[in-house]
Amino acid sequence: MTPVPPAPGLKTRPTEDTDRVFGPGDNAGRASGPGDDAGRTSGPGDNAGRVFRSGGRAVTFGAAVLCLGAAVGVRAAGDRWAPAPDVDVPGLLYVRSPTVARRAVLGYAGTAADVYWIRTLQHFGQERLSPPGHVRTYALLYPLLDLTTTLDPYFSIAYRFGAIFLGEPFPDGPGRPDLAIALLQKGLAAQPAKWQYMQDLGFVYYWHLRDYTAAADAFRRASEMPGAPNWLRPLAAVTLAEGGHRSASRAMWEQLAQAEEEWLRSSATLRLAQLDAMDVMEAWRRARTAGLRPAVPLDPSGTPFEVDPATGDLVVSKASHLFPMPGQIQVPR
Repeated sequence: MTPVPPAPGLKTRPTEDTDRVFGPGDNAGRASGPGDDAGRTSGPGDNAGRVFRSGGRAVTFGAAVLCLGAAVGVRAAGDRWAPAPDVDVPGLLYVRSPTVARRAVLGYAGTAADVYWIRTLQHFGQERLSPPGHVRTYALLYPLLDLTTTLDPYFSIAYRFGAIFLGEPFPDGPGRPDLAIALLQKGLAAQPAKWQYMQDLGFVYYWHLRDYTAAADAFRRASEMPGAPNWLRPLAAVTLAEGGHRSASRAMWEQLAQAEEEWLRSSATLRLAQLDAMDVMEAWRRARTAGLRPAVPLDPSGTPFEVDPATGDLVVSKASHLFPMPGQIQVPR
């Protein structure tokens, strides 16, 4: 068969590389032709194109610098003629609906929740450290916390610290324990087994509302949740005793006296003795009210009671093993 000659301008590839024949279009081993970039002289059109492209980039850069300078100037003028407020006002919160905010952030709810949490901290700090002429209202505190926890229903820090902020007495906080309760209940709706929220709820009832029954119930419910520490149930019993519900507290301590932990049994023994002392103190008070003058008795630990000069009632001595009694030492308000 007669071999087909190669087309003009194409190269052939024999079996041996040393016998290769390069065509006029091959770059290897040939002199640069008029169409080759390496061996040709640039024409006037090439320089013009390069100059045009360089000039376009320079114009774009200059325009960007000019726009940036103008933006800085406008901002400076705005700050000079209308300075930013030193404290927040309710009108600064443009989005108040958590539902609208959740839709608006699309798939970035977690990031938006972080932003609103930072905004919450800023608002609380600005109000608390506001100048003397400003009336502190903390008006944005709960709306910001509501937005934060709606965008991220599992934002534990926002629930727990937010409840502390809301419950702080005025002027160091808004003095709104009712809103602190609402926030923690919202967290429990999202995470029903979160014992920390229930514990915090008990502390709100205890410190801010002095509702010892509700506080003890919250501590008891928290103690029954998975992973809760074993000291929560004793805390519920102590709270009941401090609220005057000694019979309920005694029943709880009697159950705890059967616990496996030695420290818990010892604590229960001490608390039951304190309840006995409270019974003696109440009986002594009733006797005095009836016009009798009973002698000062010993407390269940064998230490004499003392008479409070301000009230005339019996109190447990500081030298007693039973001191302090529930409610005898209060945290300063």
